[in-house]
Amino acid sequence: MPKSTVTVPHTLGKEEALNRLTGLLSQAKAQYGDRITDVHENWTESGGTFSFKAMNFTICGSLDVTDTDVEINGEYPWAAKPFQGTIEATLRERAERLLA
Repeated sequence: MPKSTVTVPHTLGKEEALNRLTGLLSQAKAQYGDRITDVHENWTESGGTFSFKAMNFTICGSLDVTDTDVEINGEYPWAAKPFQGTIEATLRERAERLLA
């Protein structure tokens, strides 16, 4: 499976960054409910894991949160490889907006 990593710097501190990121997928499901299904999130004190289906592709990954940045690691099927740039740009844009 192809993998991607997006790192987004922030100045919020670990706890506030986690608070802002929690529920990110639920928000995306509310906005794109017709395209995102089977959303699962599991949060810990230092990040979390996630999985969901988008356009019948299963996407999964993890978020690692530190005091200064968030690293988003994702895995997706080979059939979604042509969309890698779009996936990474969307993840970066949403994370930057939440962490601003």
